[in-house]
Amino acid sequence: MQVLLDGLMQAVRLLLTGDADTWAITALTLRVSLTATGLAVIIGVPLAAAVALTRFPGRRVVLAAANTGLGLPPVVVGLFITVLLWRSGPLGTFGLLYTPTAMIIAQAAIGTPIVVALAAAALRQVDPDFLVQMQGLGATRPRALLALIGEARLPLLAAAMAAFGAVVSEVGAAQMVGGNLAGDTRVLTTAAVLATSRGEFALAIAFGLILLFIAFAVNLVLTLAQHREPVRR
Repeated sequence: MQVLLDGLMQAVRLLLTGDADTWAITALTLRVSLTATGLAVIIGVPLAAAVALTRFPGRRVVLAAANTGLGLPPVVVGLFITVLLWRSGPLGTFGLLYTPTAMIIAQAAIGTPIVVALAAAALRQVDPDFLVQMQGLGATRPRALLALIGEARLPLLAAAMAAFGAVVSEVGAAQMVGGNLAGDTRVLTTAAVLATSRGEFALAIAFGLILLFIAFAVNLVLTLAQHREPVRR
């Protein structure tokens, strides 16, 4: 119990005293995770719309693959991205391995299947005649699709929340492709693992509590947006 209390006090001290390393680690965590989540949404929602609203050979296989992605082990993603970005790999010439960009790529790969699976399930619940009705009112297909996405905005926000929760808390892929380099690719999860391996449990708990606070804050913002009532004129 004392270790937990020490961790809480250290988390407060690190934030209130403006510890440069802690703020840098926290800022990088936010930058990597929010960017990866944004990419997952940008890529995943159109894919979800294509899977949910069109019929094509192998559609069920794609849906099954997306649903499998809900439980995709991050270390598998990390291994795959590492092989791609390795010096002798297909993308090795870009020199992205052990950079924040590699971490964003890996986390986006983790988050995208989550968005696809949840967003496709949400879009399939919308009235199947909605697109026909919108096009009957003169809307082009792109505008009708945007209206459909707007109709399903609440569950789509939930999909984004789920993706963010998955990427901000993962450690395996981030450590494999980022290398946990101090001042460069160290994020809260990998910093907590390192502190634990050194027996610095209070520091590890402090990093964990900061991570929980970030996850809560971001999800609170998304939840408030999800339940915001439209302004009535």
